[in-house]
Amino acid sequence: MELRVKLSISTVLFDLDGTLLPMDNDEYTKGYFKLLAEFMASYGYESKELIDTVWAATDEMVNNDGSQSNESAFWNKFATIYGEKGRVDKTIFDKFYATSFQDSKVLCGFNDLSSKVVKHAKELGLKVALATNPIFPSIATESRIRWAGLAPEDFSIYTTYENIGYCKPNLDYYLEIVSRMETSAAECLMVGNNVDEDMIAQETGMKVFLLTDNLINRKSKNINEYPSGDFNSLLQYIDNLMQE
Repeated sequence: MELRVKLSISTVLFDLDGTLLPMDNDEYTKGYFKLLAEFMASYGYESKELIDTVWAATDEMVNNDGSQSNESAFWNKFATIYGEKGRVDKTIFDKFYATSFQDSKVLCGFNDLSSKVVKHAKELGLKVALATNPIFPSIATESRIRWAGLAPEDFSIYTTYENIGYCKPNLDYYLEIVSRMETSAAECLMVGNNVDEDMIAQETGMKVFLLTDNLINRKSKNINEYPSGDFNSLLQYIDNLMQE
């Protein structure tokens, strides 16, 4: 008689920044904007206006309702400030991500357990997705995946601003990943370090794990309701789920 084991989960969703890729989010953001402003200055972009516009365009992505890609949402807003020049200069931004952006690697840490936990999940027969907030183009996301000691092909899908029309903490972001992974929310585990953006996945029916190495808890919420800990605790948590 064939013994069938009912798995508690079939899929793990991993956040990237501050989770698989260690970083201080505020320090990284500051360094990122410094590199961007320096690069774009030679193309006629004044620093403060540029940064304010990028933030405004990022808000458009965060509030996107799926009716367009985040890429379109970003550049449509960018063009309301800079006009047609803004659209044409998208190629300059692409050049930035291929060149100066790569220097932001020094603002990130490294933890070899990141690749270990992804590999372990796959060895257990689980599907893995990279659920990083899709506010960056693919070239930037793929670079940051590699900085974490992983490869884009390690994931069944990874979200970028080109390939999805939602952002965290919109629940539709998570449900879209569930649909693309051809699973159900109840069979998914979301792993992240941001209480507001990652743990909200629990509201879709997903299980969650709060990685506390680079914890972001801007609203000082009580985190005791979430399974939490470091990478070793996460590895044990996944093993326990597979035994349920």
